[in-house]
Parts: sequence; C-alpha cells; structure tokens
Amino acid sequence: MHTPCSEIARHVIECTLPKAEWTHEAHLWVGLWHVLQLGPDEALTQLRQRIRAYNESVGTANTDTAGYHETITRFYVAFIAQFVASVDATRPLDDLADEFIGRFGDRKLAMRFFDEDRLMTPLARGSWIEPDRPIRL
Repeated sequence: MHTPCSEIARHVIECTLPKAEWTHEAHLWVGLWHVLQLGPDEALTQLRQRIRAYNESVGTANTDTAGYHETITRFYVAFIAQFVASVDATRPLDDLADEFIGRFGDRKLAMRFFDEDRLMTPLARGSWIEPDRPIRL
C-alpha cells in the first residue's frame, strides 16, 4: 500500500515531502487531489504556486530547463478533470488514484498529445502551448 494521496498532497503543500518521493506517481496523486478538492481552475492556480514552492524547498530551481513545467501541469489538470468527470468521483480518493495510475500512469502520456520536441522547449515550460492533438481520455 502506498502513502495516501491526501498525505502526499499535504506534504507537497507544506514542502515536507522528501525529494526522492516526488515521483511521477506522486505528481499525479497531487494533481488528482487538487482537482477533486478545488476543481480544475483553482487546482491549476494552486498547483502553479505549490509545485514551484515545493521545488525551491528541495533545491530544484524553476528555470527554462528545469523544475516547474506550465504546459505539462496544465495538460495533466485538464486530463485529470476529464477522468474525474468520467468516473464516480465519490469513490475513495486512493481508489480513484489507483485507477488513474493504472489507466494513465505512463510517463509519456503527454506525448500522445504534444510533439516531444515542442513540449521540452523553454517556451512550453514557461507558458502554455497548444497540443498537437486534442486532449481526450
């Protein structure tokens, strides 16, 4: 059993999550928690601030080549919101997280919608770029 999503989210918000535990899955759990708790618009606003603050707290600089990535964050918030709308969101958070990870936990998920070369640019890291293909479950 993994650490509950709400606990991971709390540790990111409080900047107390050990850097080694800030994995791809942890990013997805935190995104799911924010979308469920706040809705997609406010989740995006909070994630922008909280991920940057967390990164800084563990010594990861938010630059043109490292740290916070606007397009990837915005992509996942939109994708998670579609997932939440497609399932019974009253189920326990950790059950939803397990389902989301099982279906969409591939680290290359964003590459289904964005050209990788475009996605890895400083422009995409610092601001939203439109996907090459529509973002759909």
